[in-house]
Amino acid sequence: MARRRSKRGPTPGDMSWYAMDLHVHTPASKDYLDEGVDFLDILKKAEAEGLSIIGFTDHNSVAGYARMLREIDDLDRWDQADRLRPEEKQRLQEYRRLTERILALPGFELTATFGFHVIGLFDPSTPVRNLEHVLLDLNVPLSALEKGDTEVGSTVDVITAYEVMAEAGALVIAPHANSTHGVAMFGISFGGQTRIAYTQDANLHALEVTDLEGGTRRRSTASFFDGSKPQYPRRMHCIQGSDAHRIHGQGKNPGVGERATEVFLPELSFQALKQLFLGDDFARTRPYRRTSQPFDHVDAARAQGPTLVQSFHENMTRAGGALHAILRDIVAYANTNGGQVFIGLSANQRVKPKGVENPAQAIKALREEIARMITPPLDVALDSLESSGVDIVRVTVPRGPDTPYAMEGSKFYIRKESETSLAVRDEILALVAGALAAGNVAEPESAQGERAPGKSAQRAEAGRSTQQRQSKPVAADPPQSQDRNGQPAAPSRRGGRRGQGKAQTEAIAEADPGDVVLDIEPAPDSEVATERPPSEAPLRVEPPRTGVEIYETVVRQGVQYHTMRDLRDGGLVRNVTRTSARRLWRYAIALHEKGTFGEDKVEWQSGLGLWHKYLRSGKPHYDLVQRDEAGVCHIYYGVSEDGIHGEWRVLVGGEHE
Repeated sequence: MARRRSKRGPTPGDMSWYAMDLHVHTPASKDYLDEGVDFLDILKKAEAEGLSIIGFTDHNSVAGYARMLREIDDLDRWDQADRLRPEEKQRLQEYRRLTERILALPGFELTATFGFHVIGLFDPSTPVRNLEHVLLDLNVPLSALEKGDTEVGSTVDVITAYEVMAEAGALVIAPHANSTHGVAMFGISFGGQTRIAYTQDANLHALEVTDLEGGTRRRSTASFFDGSKPQYPRRMHCIQGSDAHRIHGQGKNPGVGERATEVFLPELSFQALKQLFLGDDFARTRPYRRTSQPFDHVDAARAQGPTLVQSFHENMTRAGGALHAILRDIVAYANTNGGQVFIGLSANQRVKPKGVENPAQAIKALREEIARMITPPLDVALDSLESSGVDIVRVTVPRGPDTPYAMEGSKFYIRKESETSLAVRDEILALVAGALAAGNVAEPESAQGERAPGKSAQRAEAGRSTQQRQSKPVAADPPQSQDRNGQPAAPSRRGGRRGQGKAQTEAIAEADPGDVVLDIEPAPDSEVATERPPSEAPLRVEPPRTGVEIYETVVRQGVQYHTMRDLRDGGLVRNVTRTSARRLWRYAIALHEKGTFGEDKVEWQSGLGLWHKYLRSGKPHYDLVQRDEAGVCHIYYGVSEDGIHGEWRVLVGGEHE
């Protein structure tokens, strides 16, 4: 099979879409649901569904795949001895035809400790004995190798499973990650750090999800792992598979190939498939649709809108600074978490994409500008995609290996949520310190050898993000609000959640005039605090993971200087004024300096508070509050949905993770 398969497929470089189902069980799995099914039946169904790749993934066993190989070898041997019966000859011909057309990958679905499932798929040239040896290394008992049971006793933990499979050359997939036995199940109360490790490990190559077709929905699994979430910075390849335990599906349980994925490959081979999942081109996978229009990656990205990892530009002309805006985004992505820039359309789905008239020429010009304007050299991928009948240029930017990157030699940009901004002093220091720690920046020769022992470590430590405060329990219910004279505050004039006051509305307009506000309510005038010493008292709940907190304010010569805490990474940026602040910071500072906050304006719930809810760029954002053990209120401005977790989600009206 391996010899025949090596001759099949298009010539190298001839990219084509191939449909695949990498999660198919056979009768060798003990929980298989059909009777009288053989391996030829599975291959025929795969062909009928238009598949080019299929993965055999029986539970904790490769016995099914081995059984198919033995049958083909027996038929081959009998054919050479001229001993085949007519029905056997026909069967062998079908096997030969189908294995020429379909790449059948051997593998298994391991049951790791605590019941989590992990799939390993291998090159078809891998001997069955080697696959069984991998299963033994994963602590699957020798007596269980032929049984196909879902439970085989104590094997290995998920992280070890990833490592062992990857070292053996496997393509490692977390199956039905968002469902039963999945590593990303948000309904299971295992620790958040465990979930992060299970879904971000370098030896895990893809997540199989059951809601891939819901990629345009705000809370689909694929959108959660798109690299924009603070705790999940590694973008993951997300695919779908049938997990077929029967030939034809019934109800919500699909059959072979009835929930599949398409991949864009230069050739039909295991090596090409694995290389795709080791790379960062996420537009080369899409849900497979047999009869409807192909999945449109550009349209799906547009539905998500601008985020930490993607932006949109209608054109790239020099006039009006459109080209400069694109280059700024590229520098910001390289300095932050990587991302994609789409050129030829706006983020507004109601506006028809303009497209790019000559994509090849545009790509050539953009590549030249990147080489000329950005230092150090940055390797980006440029290509074009068709969407809504027009060509869109896409720039895929990696997280730069040689930070910090600058535009025009001296302009350092970073990406914060959906905004690209010039980095301020503390952020530039953090970029440089991180590069020094990673050994990416060579220090001047005059400085070498003069540092005291440990100086390099001190510099690296200075650039690291400030750690979040340690959380300790506090009283569940907040103390009664008081007015400025220390007397109990009057009851709220209206029940439920309160909206913005006039000052808050003005702050939003000042930060971004295009924003829409909800629930407008006047707020009384308030004195402006000129200084608030930072409080490091323990917090009951971890702060939200997006937005900003004004950590400290001092007044020098009549000007208020603020220290801003970025809630995504906990980093502090000092000496920010209202005039020098970027959009979200300017909004927070405007509210702070106008003294609009009052505890009686907050809807409290078990020590946490919702102050404002509003729309920014059409998406809900929140100003949230938490009181620490010292009684100090910590205000978290501009928290997006991505930063809401745990009890915060309950507070804003969602479900607990």
